[in-house]
Amino acid sequence: MIFSKPKSYLGVDLGAGGIKVVELKQVKKRPMLFTYGYTSDLQNVHQLFVIEKNNNIENLTAERKTQPTVPVIDPTQVKKYADLLKAICVNAKVVSKIASVSLPVSVIFHAVINLPPLKKEEFDKVLRAEIKKLLPRPIEDMVLDYQIVGPNSQAKTQRVLVNAVPKELVMFYTEVFKSAGMVLDSLEPESVALERSLIGRDQSVAMIIDMGAERTNFYIIDQSFAITHHSIEVGGERISKILVNLLGIEEDLVEQLKYDYFDNILRKDGQLKMSKEKFSEIFMPVIDPIVKEIEYSFELYMKQAGNEEKKPEKIILTGGASLMPFLSEHITEKFNIKCYVGDPWGRVVYQDGIKPLLNKIGPRMSVAIGLALRKLV
Repeated sequence: MIFSKPKSYLGVDLGAGGIKVVELKQVKKRPMLFTYGYTSDLQNVHQLFVIEKNNNIENLTAERKTQPTVPVIDPTQVKKYADLLKAICVNAKVVSKIASVSLPVSVIFHAVINLPPLKKEEFDKVLRAEIKKLLPRPIEDMVLDYQIVGPNSQAKTQRVLVNAVPKELVMFYTEVFKSAGMVLDSLEPESVALERSLIGRDQSVAMIIDMGAERTNFYIIDQSFAITHHSIEVGGERISKILVNLLGIEEDLVEQLKYDYFDNILRKDGQLKMSKEKFSEIFMPVIDPIVKEIEYSFELYMKQAGNEEKKPEKIILTGGASLMPFLSEHITEKFNIKCYVGDPWGRVVYQDGIKPLLNKIGPRMSVAIGLALRKLV
């Protein structure tokens, strides 16, 4: 045991912004950063399935909706993802072959269902019947997961958090990791990984806003569970388009310029280069939809039975676009709630010398870090 190697755990985030990989090792009962890697400009994974054309849910007949679908996985796309995943792991010198992987929120069916107290033998049957009423696809096409999140304080009921994901997505992931010579240990919704890396043991009600490349996702976390989640098509790509039009630069240069430009806006010789009001005016096409969605999420959450007197105590920003200047200040002033960019490395031990780099990339790595922490916290 003295000479045994520390266990390592690998988190893999397959998102619209590319593949992100983080490997942590358990050293003296603490999660320690071993390596990481990422790439960008990759097609969103849920757009990659080749399914029978009549399997589009809008085109299904009533009879067809009751029958299980048979997904067809494109081997070309499997190889593309597997090769890229292998290349990232080789370049980052990843050791672990066993990975926890994220499920994109855009393909997950999510609901909180209130059920009366039931005997154990009746629970699954009643729950499946309720889920079947809500699902947009036949229940046979979905992989279900549920958690009981506690009794409803206002009635004699229990709240059940349900997540359902299409079987073809699970099959796609399985084939990708098998082709890459790796083992798919677990699949988790992005919300679970984000809660683990950004909130941890804090039991207060909080909102996490994950600003990705294509979409921004909103989660309200209550007692460590994502009770609500919503998504809008606003993200880093819209910020990039604004900068392209504003500065007249080529699109392939905008990502690096985004960091430099934002840094220069914040400070130049100790002074603000652009006022918060002017910045907010330019980027209102990004800021306004986010503010409206926060309002909607709060309203929806507080209308749920038992939540009437609750309100999130903080708003945590993450994702590559969360570093946009003045955004956290704007949200704090608008809602009178503390808002800040979360630090997903906060529960991880790492060398002090790389802290500036980790702080810069941290928001885009939050999901992968949370996945790697799965068996360490």
